[in-house]
Amino acid sequence: MILPGGLWQPPFAHRGLWRPGEAAENSLAAFERACQSRFGAELDVRLTLDGEVVVFHDETLLRMAGLDEGVANQTLAQIAEIPLHGGPDRIPTLAQVLELVAGRAMLLIELKPGPEPDVLARRVADLLDRYRGDVAAISFDPASLAWFAAERPQLPRGLDAMWDPEFEAEAAGELERLLALSDPHFLALEKQAAMGPLAAAWRASGRPVIAWTMRSTEDVDAVADHCDNFIFEGFTA
Repeated sequence: MILPGGLWQPPFAHRGLWRPGEAAENSLAAFERACQSRFGAELDVRLTLDGEVVVFHDETLLRMAGLDEGVANQTLAQIAEIPLHGGPDRIPTLAQVLELVAGRAMLLIELKPGPEPDVLARRVADLLDRYRGDVAAISFDPASLAWFAAERPQLPRGLDAMWDPEFEAEAAGELERLLALSDPHFLALEKQAAMGPLAAAWRASGRPVIAWTMRSTEDVDAVADHCDNFIFEGFTA
């Protein structure tokens, strides 16, 4: 399988190119800023109560909207009325983000873990079937990636993961199980994991590793020799 060049460059803006007071994370404004600055964009998706795919990181609305309610307990109509902290936008649907980006930037779509991973994966896949642009699915949940491996094998998929060096040394069998189940084309690893031996072996086999989340140029410098690309936040990469 030939992977899109966007996995290697440019870097990915974490939840879009956001800044408090100007554009909220995972907002249409943040994704427009990423496109205009010629970055890729990473984003998170969840299901609403009525099965719609919205772009939102947290399980609850508390941090980003001041409401102690779960996203999965709200309908799309209810979600659409909720303003986000940090910018003028509301919570967008994945369909709205895809329409806005329209192939101008490579997208990493992170499927958040939930009780029905197959349902979320299918809803996302149905939207991506009609999308014309570079995109990949990532997730911490190997079951979500296993669904894509079986049902949409042509869509690039990456295992999202984090661990410390001690875990990697002690849990090689567990990591092998996760990789076998998710069958990823690339890895999206927290920066400590991206600097470990599994990532090095993965890259040596010709498969890319994307490191996250870089919050300074010093972070970028530290992982530069250990990854093929990175996800950044809080500064201009």
